[in-house]
Amino acid sequence: MPSPQPFTTASSMLRQRLASSLRIRGGAAAGPSRWTSPGHEERPKGYLFNRTPLPPGQSRKWEDWELPCYITSFLTIVILGVGLNAKPDLSIETWAHQKALERLEMEKLGASGSGESE
Repeated sequence: MPSPQPFTTASSMLRQRLASSLRIRGGAAAGPSRWTSPGHEERPKGYLFNRTPLPPGQSRKWEDWELPCYITSFLTIVILGVGLNAKPDLSIETWAHQKALERLEMEKLGASGSGESE
């Protein structure tokens, strides 16, 4: 019977590699983290996006990117809403339904035409 030595060696090597990578990613090791940066503040302020609320009566000044972003988003929604509602129905079911109605109409005309000539 073969000895379990190769499996034990391989599993211990794999365990060591995983343990070292988890230590680096978890941030528990000393030194800078590989996945996060320390930032520029000592502690977060506890508000949304770390912005302190403005004094009462003051309104927030819009940033340069906000107006074009809002306008583009609104126009995209309008164009998609109108365009998707106005698109033609090209499904196979609609085509088959129209063809079936045409055949029924042809059969009616054929039956009524042959009934009149008799």
